[in-house]
Amino acid sequence: MARKRKNRTHLKGGAASSPGTAEGVPKSFVIKHGQVGTSLAQLVRDMRKVMEPNTASRLRERARNKLKDFMTMAPTLGVTHLLAFTLTDVAPSLRIVRLSAGPTLSFRLERYSLLKDVARASRRAKSIGTVEYLSPPLLVLASFPTPGPTTPPHLTLLMKTFQTLFPPLSPKTLSLSSARRVVLVSYNAERGTVDFRHYLITVKPYGVSKRVRKVLEGATAASHKSSSHGILDLGNEKDVADFLLRKKGVPGPNSDGYESAASSASSVGGDDVDAISLADDYVGRNNKKGQRRAVRLDEIGPRMELRLVKIVEGVPGREGSVIYHEFVKKSKSQVAAQKAEHAEKEKLRKQRREEQERNVARKNKLTEGKAGEEEDEDEDMDNGEGDEKEQYGREDNFEEGEWDDEEEISEGEEDEDEDNTDAASESSEDEFEVQRPPPKKAKLKGKR
Repeated sequence: MARKRKNRTHLKGGAASSPGTAEGVPKSFVIKHGQVGTSLAQLVRDMRKVMEPNTASRLRERARNKLKDFMTMAPTLGVTHLLAFTLTDVAPSLRIVRLSAGPTLSFRLERYSLLKDVARASRRAKSIGTVEYLSPPLLVLASFPTPGPTTPPHLTLLMKTFQTLFPPLSPKTLSLSSARRVVLVSYNAERGTVDFRHYLITVKPYGVSKRVRKVLEGATAASHKSSSHGILDLGNEKDVADFLLRKKGVPGPNSDGYESAASSASSVGGDDVDAISLADDYVGRNNKKGQRRAVRLDEIGPRMELRLVKIVEGVPGREGSVIYHEFVKKSKSQVAAQKAEHAEKEKLRKQRREEQERNVARKNKLTEGKAGEEEDEDEDMDNGEGDEKEQYGREDNFEEGEWDDEEEISEGEEDEDEDNTDAASESSEDEFEVQRPPPKKAKLKGKR
């Protein structure tokens, strides 16, 4: 029975999951480095969900793996960023490495909350499936200073680093239904930290109260565990108006208070600024093009508060000069000396690389020369064997051949030949006694 070959046909993310199909899209590795706890390992898995679908969501690290291993494998897979979480004596830290030339940004995690922690603390916890992670999130940068001559250079570099983590936004080619998540990165100038948030985009009907929305969305609630959630219980109500128009905070069904249509519309949908007209069909019930809908952001986590500690040129293992440091300040002379030291190290590294390349080229030439000499020796041996074969063939022909009928030999010549053969035999016997020649090969070929 032939062996069945399995073909993977359920690639997640469509074209984004296959390497080489989407050019210019940033891809990332989110890993943990060293010994970390369970909470930090869970944070790594949550960050992989945030970076989907352009990340290795099922990447497995081993204890013997080093950062150099991932950096060596990254160019082959088209990975552009490396996010490494590690645990130090002071606090957890995060390094964002721009492959393959740098820079490297080091952060300290002041505080963080996992995805499950945010879901427990939220009153409206959302059950998120796999469809929301098939498209990359939208990036929103808030409270960053505008780039200019007076702006600190490390803030501009920090903002560009987060911009390159996610695919660029193109309004002309963006599909509205693919915008499902939002990543908010805001800068807190008072604390000097960066807040990282992850939201889910939800669309609600605008201009109706919460009770009316329950009636409109009653059919969608049938997917809950209990089937009774899909049916509204109006047994204690005298009239449907008691349920739809009752004021907020009135518990009993005997209340005679009603709220006006204007108050109900404003209490639910909010101001008119919160409502938008859909430019295209969106995910959800009755979210058609041109409908008036209210957009809401529900936080799904994870949540992080990052403090920028250091920015270094290059990548780990090939660091350059320090561009920015939160706690260490150097004078201009110290910075110049550090730059000269790094330039000297880079020069020495280039010399070693060139010397290594020359040694490799020299060894390749030597191996090629040896291979050519061996080929020549083989050809000479083949030619020698061919000459021996020709010689043996001539001897065979001479022994087995017959006299030529056209050749004439006189009697005098025959006597001279006999005398010569006798003399030759006597001399050969003398030589045989002095030095014995090697025995001749046995002739197996005979006449038939």
